[in-house]
Amino acid sequence: MGGAGAARLVAAAMWRVRPVVIVALDDRFGEPVDAYVNGSQVWLREDGPGGVVLEWRLHPVAGYRRPAHAGTYEVFSATSLALATGGTPPARLEELWDGLEVFAAYGDEVEPQPLAAAGAAALGIEPDAYGLVDHERIAEEWERTRGAVSIAGDLLSQLGA
Repeated sequence: MGGAGAARLVAAAMWRVRPVVIVALDDRFGEPVDAYVNGSQVWLREDGPGGVVLEWRLHPVAGYRRPAHAGTYEVFSATSLALATGGTPPARLEELWDGLEVFAAYGDEVEPQPLAAAGAAALGIEPDAYGLVDHERIAEEWERTRGAVSIAGDLLSQLGA
């Protein structure tokens, strides 16, 4: 174990948000188990290597603002339905989320490659990047800037994508 200040790296896989990712999330996972006022959408699923519970987190864009005509718990379903049917979403996708991340939900140790493979199998789309990330560093920066940075951008940067 590292000393004080040592980074705790965890395996993660990332998808850049695009309509096909949002539609696949809805088709394969259904409604999020939780939604946050900061725009995050979360699913917990037992589709990790060896049945490990994975947390799937749709990260909001920097400076996220909830669309005026959709509640916190309605933004994802309204957006995914619109994208799947050619309708008009409550806001442009690039105003809502910019990345989907998957990682072991309860601190289970998982290697990056098996995590990415399990994520690709569950979602039906290969991730854009995977590897090890420092969530604490990203969370500190997000808190320090009061949400003015892109969590997904920081994750993708750490993953070299």
